[in-house]
Amino acid sequence: MSDSPKNSGPERRPSWWRSVGPALITACVVFGPGSLLVSSNIGATFGYGLLGLLVLTGVLMGTYMTTAARIGVVGGATPCSLVAERLGRPIAAIIGINLCLICAAFQFSNNLAVAAAADALGVARLFGDPQQMAEQTKNLINTGVLLIFNTLIVALTFTLSQVYRALEKIMKVMVAIILVCFLANLFIVRPDVFGILRGLIPRLPAGLLGRAKGDSSQAMVLVASLLGTTFSVAGAFYQGNLVREKGWTIRQYSRGIGDSIAGVAVLTGVSAIIMMTSATVLRGQPANDISVLATQLRPLLGSVAHVLFCVGLLAVAMNPFVINAMIGGSILADGIGKPARLSDPWSRRFTVVVLLVGMAVAMAVLHTPVKKVDAIIFGQALTVVGNPLMAVTILWLANRKDIMGKHRNTLVLNILGGLGLLVVVVIALRVLIILALKLT
Repeated sequence: MSDSPKNSGPERRPSWWRSVGPALITACVVFGPGSLLVSSNIGATFGYGLLGLLVLTGVLMGTYMTTAARIGVVGGATPCSLVAERLGRPIAAIIGINLCLICAAFQFSNNLAVAAAADALGVARLFGDPQQMAEQTKNLINTGVLLIFNTLIVALTFTLSQVYRALEKIMKVMVAIILVCFLANLFIVRPDVFGILRGLIPRLPAGLLGRAKGDSSQAMVLVASLLGTTFSVAGAFYQGNLVREKGWTIRQYSRGIGDSIAGVAVLTGVSAIIMMTSATVLRGQPANDISVLATQLRPLLGSVAHVLFCVGLLAVAMNPFVINAMIGGSILADGIGKPARLSDPWSRRFTVVVLLVGMAVAMAVLHTPVKKVDAIIFGQALTVVGNPLMAVTILWLANRKDIMGKHRNTLVLNILGGLGLLVVVVIALRVLIILALKLT
């Protein structure tokens, strides 16, 4: 019991390394292959010009992650449970379905990244000379790779014990490796310091808010994909579940805030490093080809840059592969009133649904003429469509006195939260317009 004499002394705070679990998990899920390719693509296309927008999205992400963590700790239940108690189970189910679909879009990108990495690494050579193969044959091979890969993931989903703890350790190591590699490469390429300082002034590409066609449409998709990978309101929303999974109470409230900031700092910092590297090495070059994007690491890795970049892309895709699907599955379970811990049966069943949907959509795209990099970026952009509902839910919960008490949102947090809501609504509408124009 917490009131026993042996526990009555001051609570010892764990080391910073142990306290960054939930937010680092969220950062790793958001920082998948989409982040790597989107940041590289934006740097190659716009140079340092969108660094300021990246920082702004990081601030907004930090606001929402901080808020969601506070809801989970102070509210004493997951966000979907709190919604169900006050607005009814159907509303909570809609929220759960919405976030599950967002995770499915991320999963679609993860699958395409696995296929792209396998293709670039020459897996087709196991079945003959790729130069002599028809494109349809290569697509069938990539489809087989995804089928085998997802089958293994599904099997692991139902056999691994202590899923959260095992994944938490892997995530920490993977993020550290990614950060060190790109940071070392950045020092070697020596970016333009004054260009970086100018780029830190938030701005949008010229003509972005004009008619959604041509270059404006492409720029809009890139900006939306940047928001999808850096300002993921769905990822922030799940922070409330993760602190419940971790078992934090109101005593750990201040640690929850620090954890959220740590996760956002990792995510934004790594994305900025990749963007600056790409802006220095690839500026003006085509950015929708894996072989071109791989050259940004040539200053550090030399002739093996292509192979190691592809291996890194595969590793980054595998990094959030399971946990992203589990987030979608557990939130859907939570929304419909089922036990929602990552290891609970209903969460795992719905996890398989997310895995299968992401795989099926990716397989369908493989048999179209769309380039994999372009499809991954567009998939990341689609994730912003569901963000407004998640943003409204977070702000509504954070301002309810019966839930938060004295820990309700301050005026500053509401201003930042309102700005974030405005951003995601505008971007979501623009993406829907672009999607409608593509389908007509």
